Amino acid sequence: MKITAISPQQKDIDRVNVFIDGAYSFSLDVSQIIELKIKVGQECTEADLVIFEQESQFGKVYCRSIEYCLMRLHSAREVRNYLYKKTRSSRTKTGELKPGISPDVTNRVFKRLVDKGYVDDVKFTKYWVENRSLNKGVSVRKLMAELRLKGVDESIINQALSITERNDNDEMQKIIIKKRSHYPDNQKFASYLLRLGFNYDDIKRALSVSED
Repeated sequence: MKITAISPQQKDIDRVNVFIDGAYSFSLDVSQIIELKIKVGQECTEADLVIFEQESQFGKVYCRSIEYCLMRLHSAREVRNYLYKKTRSSRTKTGELKPGISPDVTNRVFKRLVDKGYVDDVKFTKYWVENRSLNKGVSVRKLMAELRLKGVDESIINQALSITERNDNDEMQKIIIKKRSHYPDNQKFASYLLRLGFNYDDIKRALSVSED
């Protein structure tokens, strides 16, 4: 078998299509073409094709994963879950069963994302603590619960919370300002704030002040 053509894709200028014996075979990032030293006229074996296909899958999944990570910061668990879905079989629009990506490929993608700094639970936790419901108010208890669900280690959570300037009293005031008209009854308002994770004594004090 021989590589007979390498042509740029129209929709993605960073990827190229590779043709073997005159027929399209796979696509790769431009950087992968250079790394793999692929060129027109090169002879290749079935074993070479397996490697090229794996690299093609790696490039596609890595590119999509970067886009996912750039939408907003995600925890390592969220990224792992995203990549896990890539390994599952799925149905095409015509109803055919499409096999998932090899776990070896997704594991490589995850490692590359970590190495490049796209996945970092310390950065993610700091971002989450400072930006979660920035204008609406959120309790420390709720923040901790959310971060645990996202798989963040307890020590990372505690470190992020120890250096933040956010505190429950200020956060509760944001909610009281926004929700006071919806809860004229203090008992019902207190129940609502308790469900949000605020301390009962802090709630009583804040509500009594808001009435003055």
